[in-house]
Amino acid sequence: MTAQSGPPVPTLERSFEVVAELGPLEDHGMTRSGHRRIIPVIGGTISGDVTGVIIPGGADWQTVRADGSIEIDGRYSARCDDGVLLYIGAQGVRSGDPAVLEALLRGEDVDPTAYYFRAALTIESARKPELERSLYVASYVREANRVRYVAYRVT
Repeated sequence: MTAQSGPPVPTLERSFEVVAELGPLEDHGMTRSGHRRIIPVIGGTISGDVTGVIIPGGADWQTVRADGSIEIDGRYSARCDDGVLLYIGAQGVRSGDPAVLEALLRGEDVDPTAYYFRAALTIESARKPELERSLYVASYVREANRVRYVAYRVT
């Protein structure tokens, strides 16, 4: 590489898919941080470059903005088929037309192209440090009692 070369252009490489089963929404109302909602993660699966199950006990701590958009702060664990534990963090946003967001809140099926739902993922793992060495972005689909996403490694 010469001093004149620019940085490499990142690409996305499909890495894994998560299906997270969700518990009932806990609406905490307006707090000092904003309109707070918490959605428990009660199980699920992970498949692709890593395979396993989502361990119950995580959650998505949400802040609902004035325009109805939602700041996502998801944190949960997975146990890979080989027994290795992963800690996954997701920071993102779900936004769209207010009527579409209300339909999602009611648990209705909504075409995922009708709203924006993306997050940046971080992974921690003592026994799979290679997963910690990359950045990941995810594209989501919200369903009545679960959320699905595909995670892409940024190359």
